[in-house]
Amino acid sequence: MERPGTWSDLESRIGYSFKNTKLIETAFTHSSYANEQDDDEIESYERLEFLGDAVTGLEVALLIFEKGPGLTEGEMTELRAALVRSEGLARIARSLELGKYLRLGVGAGQVGVAVG
Repeated sequence: MERPGTWSDLESRIGYSFKNTKLIETAFTHSSYANEQDDDEIESYERLEFLGDAVTGLEVALLIFEKGPGLTEGEMTELRAALVRSEGLARIARSLELGKYLRLGVGAGQVGVAVG
């Protein structure tokens, strides 16, 4: 299944040029697609998701720490949780139309796997 969006389209949309297209392809590959391929080189985004969750949490924590000097630890924790919550990140993904870049397997495409 060919995705309707191109990587250059995505780069223009987000204002960033990818240096490693293999990595971005992996980032947009659902496990259902990877499992349906006859190519052991195709990986799903699950391992990258683990790393991305940690990086996102760290980056948001740093931003809160720097911009909110009067906040308590509890307030910072609560704010970080609200900012990295799946619903908010999914809303951003939808606004960037990231779903059109996903590589989904036949079954996942039919049930409408959500971005996020």
